[in-house]
Amino acid sequence: MAVTESEADSTHRETPAVHEGILRRQSARESAARTYARALPIVPVRARGLTIEGADGRRYLDCLSGAGALALGHNHPVVLEAIRKVLDSGAPLSVLDLATPVKDAFITELFRTLPAGFADRARVQFCGPAGTDAVEAALKLVRAATGRSGILAFTGAYHGMTAGALAASGGAPDLQVGRLPYPQDYRCPFGIGGPRGAELAARWTESVLDDPKSGVPRPAGMILEPVQGEGGVIPAPDDWLRRMRRVTADRSIPLIADEVQTGVGRTGAFWAVDHSGITPDVMVLSKAIGGSLPLAVVVYREELDVWQPGAHAGTFRGNQLAMAAGTATLAHVRENGLAERAATLGARMLGQLRQLQSEFPCVGDVRGRGLMIGVELVNPAGGSVPEARGSESDGWDPAKDGWDPVPAPHPADPELALAVQRECLDRGLIVELGGRHNSVVRLLPPLTISDEQASAVLDRLADAVTAANRDHQRTG
Repeated sequence: MAVTESEADSTHRETPAVHEGILRRQSARESAARTYARALPIVPVRARGLTIEGADGRRYLDCLSGAGALALGHNHPVVLEAIRKVLDSGAPLSVLDLATPVKDAFITELFRTLPAGFADRARVQFCGPAGTDAVEAALKLVRAATGRSGILAFTGAYHGMTAGALAASGGAPDLQVGRLPYPQDYRCPFGIGGPRGAELAARWTESVLDDPKSGVPRPAGMILEPVQGEGGVIPAPDDWLRRMRRVTADRSIPLIADEVQTGVGRTGAFWAVDHSGITPDVMVLSKAIGGSLPLAVVVYREELDVWQPGAHAGTFRGNQLAMAAGTATLAHVRENGLAERAATLGARMLGQLRQLQSEFPCVGDVRGRGLMIGVELVNPAGGSVPEARGSESDGWDPAKDGWDPVPAPHPADPELALAVQRECLDRGLIVELGGRHNSVVRLLPPLTISDEQASAVLDRLADAVTAANRDHQRTG
């Protein structure tokens, strides 16, 4: 029996009691590993673009976007059309690694977007459905291709939740992967930030690789995020990325770029490595490439393709709906200049957030690239204020002046960040927390966000910071 539009609408308009019942049953039946569900006690029943409607009738502006998976927001018409077309065609929905027209179209569109010169000599491996599966595949690939076993990764990294990916992430419980300093300004590991800090980080990497007594044998590969996401939204300096490309190329070490969260226009370029102009040896892709559905791939130089049949597989690597949705998403982002739009709007939002930083000492840092934005909350009473970092043109001469450390920034304030997240939710704004101490409020809006919606997001965030800071001071 057909359901009318009014009847369909009514199925989404649940009562508060139903809303609470669903949350109560989730708490009773699901794992203690729940994360988003704890911080965001909502029951989404419909969504479009930036907006989510909960079972209790409340509407929210979603700046989580499926942890960055929804490049076009919820239920974009081009994505829905692509999915319906496959469903209506009678095509198989899962075909392992068999060739299909849907798969062929996806690879063609994906290769059209890759860094210059990469696609001409590239191979693609479809993995399991998540980004962490693609990371595992990439690590296996470079180990097989080089005959070496070690991996170099960076402090603050996040590459997934499976064993190998966790070992390369910043929160690894034991040392299986060599760690290198990731450059950043606000919490520079060398205490100086800027180009000087990035230079020291690069020299440290070179020393580790070239010193026969460093304790780090030549690795099978180096994996990095062009912008660290879970690490606190920390963009890598373009010069440093180019330096890492030279360092690895000169030593025949495959460079793996983890673009799981940064890809498909998120940072203001189609791929975050495009900002620096580098071409990695391996790219790990997931999230937005599936157009909101599970899909993960590894793209790599053909010289690395030494795998034997069956060396890496995954039952759901042939997800046809995800490939169709992904093709539509990639094409829409490319054809409509959404990466360029993300660069322009993101720069404007960062500028406005820095005004907020000037008004509130608890806002320690505002950073990001494109529509991947982070606001770090700190305790102003807990440490010294960082002085302005120098630049290449400020007259600093390392041979003459030596190392010029600056006072440490204020300590992170995860309790305040959590309070800001709660205040945001009360105001109908969904944000994520991340960073080293979970003290960074993260904004990952869809690339389709309008100017008016961006203003509404920033207004609600500013109100949330004001309220949380006031209450924090009162109780502190």
